[in-house]
Amino acid sequence: MELWITEWQTKNLGLTCRVKEALFTGRSEFQEVVVVDTDEFGRMLVLDGVFQTSIFDEFVYHEMIAHVPLFTHPNPKNVLVIGGGDGGTIREVVKHPSVERAEMVEIDGLVVEVCKKYLPEISEALINNHPKVHLKIDDGIKHMKEAENFYDVIIVDCSDPIGPGEGLFTYEFYKDVYKALKADGLFVQQTESPFFHQPLVKRLWKDISSLFPITRMYLAQIPLYPGGTHCFTIGSKQYDPLNVDTAKLPKLNTRYYNRDIQKSCFVLPNFIQELLK
Repeated sequence: MELWITEWQTKNLGLTCRVKEALFTGRSEFQEVVVVDTDEFGRMLVLDGVFQTSIFDEFVYHEMIAHVPLFTHPNPKNVLVIGGGDGGTIREVVKHPSVERAEMVEIDGLVVEVCKKYLPEISEALINNHPKVHLKIDDGIKHMKEAENFYDVIIVDCSDPIGPGEGLFTYEFYKDVYKALKADGLFVQQTESPFFHQPLVKRLWKDISSLFPITRMYLAQIPLYPGGTHCFTIGSKQYDPLNVDTAKLPKLNTRYYNRDIQKSCFVLPNFIQELLK
């Protein structure tokens, strides 16, 4: 019998993949955790029925959420990743020579352990105990409330705004992020699909831009996610990503991100510009 798995991206739209093998199924105190091996996307992490990452296209998301903000800040030393239990974002963060300390606060320890076992390509920095990485299994919302004037860059690599990730999409959380950043700090968050989550995208833009003097949105093409186009929002106290001198950026070992994309990803289609007005 054939096995298929579907993520219902809206109540009217689903993405369905043929499954070769179910590798892990379990439940933490926060959510259902599943890893499947699919024909099109390879091994894939699924949380509460929502596709999170896959071997096929994970590099796009993880490179874009990490390198765009880290190259916007001229000297990021202390970096925090909230969420990111698969380990892909922290893997990209430690590629930057300026980064001295890369903290990762993930609420669900089961996700971390499952990804280390079944998605080792993504979790390699955690598996190898990279010396820059400091992993803490804890609530990122609580961590933000306790931090002040410490981080150069904060990366909010969260799941969708349901379940344990819901509180990471609020104005109160963004106020705590602002407080936790240094005077010239900045943060980035994945902010879902500009096609299928427009009310959410508009609300988050309003909340973030009301706190940060510089707010920018950028895009990446990620086949696994709704509509294939995903948006990220940067809130910055001082540095504008549009002013980055890309000619001076060092080259990293990346598959999607490059110097030209550092600038071009901020070019928004008209319908998104209208959405953000």
